[in-house]
Amino acid sequence: MTEGVRYRTGGRMTTTLVLGGTRSGKSRYAESLLDHEAEVTYVATGPQPDEDDRDWQARVDEHRSRRPQTWTTVESSDVTRAIIGARSPVLVDCLGNWVTGTFDDAKVWEDRDKALRIMAERTAELSALWMNAPYDVVAVTNEVGMSVVPDTASGRLFQEALGRVNATISAVTDQVHLVLAGRVMDLSTLPTVPISVV
Repeated sequence: MTEGVRYRTGGRMTTTLVLGGTRSGKSRYAESLLDHEAEVTYVATGPQPDEDDRDWQARVDEHRSRRPQTWTTVESSDVTRAIIGARSPVLVDCLGNWVTGTFDDAKVWEDRDKALRIMAERTAELSALWMNAPYDVVAVTNEVGMSVVPDTASGRLFQEALGRVNATISAVTDQVHLVLAGRVMDLSTLPTVPISVV
């Protein structure tokens, strides 16, 4: 398995982005990059489970059960503030839920231009912090570029916004790993391409 943040022992902190599809193993892999015996701040960006959504509740319970007792969970859609407030290495899971939460909070699902403008501002803030992270940071995100184009406006908005977020954060990240069917590929040394953020 590819080594991640654990090998860095001084100097500037390491940032790692872990991409993958649903149930690819990306969250488990991201968790494996951090010390299970040390303090870690786990930033859970997803919404609280609805009592009628048993599938989401089961997913949340599964994630919670894997976290070591030394890890502290912060449930927040404000990723930048959560990283700034952390006092230990950080694991953010995931940026896809962050995008959804940002749009929900701003109530901009019906206004594509405003939604993308807000997301570009939030991404710029996160990117600036990312390059000067106070601790090792690992973030999980969904790879949306290989799926079909959604047939709803909100689905297309989410796909476009998260695609831009992923490319922007990837460009300023030390380690970028893609998880496919439980297999890990290191993309860290591959070239990047310019991307529009507005």
